[in-house]
Amino acid sequence: MTFQPGSDLDADTVQERVDTAIEENDVVLFMKGNRLMPQCGYSQRALELISQYVEDFETVDVLPAVDEFRDALEAHSGWETTPQTFVEGEFIGGSDILAELDERGELEAKLAGE
Repeated sequence: MTFQPGSDLDADTVQERVDTAIEENDVVLFMKGNRLMPQCGYSQRALELISQYVEDFETVDVLPAVDEFRDALEAHSGWETTPQTFVEGEFIGGSDILAELDERGELEAKLAGE
């Protein structure tokens, strides 16, 4: 028998979690892993970039149901890759976009919803 991570999470449950996280949080990062243990370099980079400017933000681990999260996030952003950052319901981007915004001195304002 093979282990299938997240097999208990169906597409509807994941869609509801994604919708709720985006609606109820000023800043939310959908990532592989969590704050204490990011599971990919891109997720870790996004976490570090956001953490420079915002203390209180939500993270959602997509690993329990990667395919379902990919579909649910793509419905919101048009992207199927993670990490993905949303601010006040608006898709901002992944770690590369966050890094570009930071280099231009625009990330802090963007995370503040400005």
